[in-house]
Amino acid sequence: MEDRRVLDRRDGDLAQHVEGIADEFREGFVAVERIGGPAVTVFGSARVGEDHPAYVQARLVGRLLAEAGFAVVTGGGPGVMEAANRGAREGGGLSVGFNIELPHEQSLNPYVELGLTFKHFYARKTMFVKAAEGFVIFPGGFGTLDELFESLTLIQTGKVLHFPVVLFEESYWRPLLDWIRGRLLVDGMISPEDVDLVTVTDDPQQVVRTILECYDRRCAEIPAEPEKADAQ
Repeated sequence: MEDRRVLDRRDGDLAQHVEGIADEFREGFVAVERIGGPAVTVFGSARVGEDHPAYVQARLVGRLLAEAGFAVVTGGGPGVMEAANRGAREGGGLSVGFNIELPHEQSLNPYVELGLTFKHFYARKTMFVKAAEGFVIFPGGFGTLDELFESLTLIQTGKVLHFPVVLFEESYWRPLLDWIRGRLLVDGMISPEDVDLVTVTDDPQQVVRTILECYDRRCAEIPAEPEKADAQ
C-alpha cells in the first residue's frame, strides 16, 4: 500500500513519493472543481446495513440536502456513505464519492456519480474539507472520529472558515460530548467557545437548516466583485 511505503522510515524513494502525492492532490482538486456548486460532506460507519437506523436517516439527509441545492460528498463506500449518496441521487443532486484503497478493497458504492479513489488518506481528507460547506457526522468508528476531530481542529486553529459540524443522533454522541465538557473544558484543554463548534440533532430537517443558515450567512459576507472600468 502506498501510505505504508511513504510512512516507512526506511523507504527513501523521496522523488517518487512526492510526485505521486502531488499527482493525487491535483486529481482531487480537479474533482472538487467538477462539483461546481456547494456541497456537504457526510461521514459515518461503513458497517451498517440498509435496515439500520443510521442508514435510513443518512439516506433521508442526503435527499434533503440535494433538494436544498447541495451536492453530497462521502467516502464512497458502503453503509452510511452509500445511504447518503443514494439519498442525493433520489433528491436529484450530485452524488460524490472520494474512496480510499484499503487492504479489504473497499469499492465505490453504486450510487456515486462523480467518484475518485485515493491511495493516500491525507489527500482524500483534504478534498472532504475543500469541497464542503459543512460536515454531517453519523455514528461511526475510528475513521468517523478522525474526521470529526480533524474538522474541529481546522476550525479551532483558523485553517478553514468556520463551517457547520453537525452530529446526528444525540444519544450516540452525548457520552463523548459529556467527556469533552467534563474533562477537556474543565481542565482548560479547550476554550468554552470550542464546545460550541458542534451542533447535535436527531432531526434531518434541522441538519439542512443548520447548514443553510451558515451558508447563506457566509455568502452574504462575500463582497461583490468590483465592476471593471470601461476600456478607454
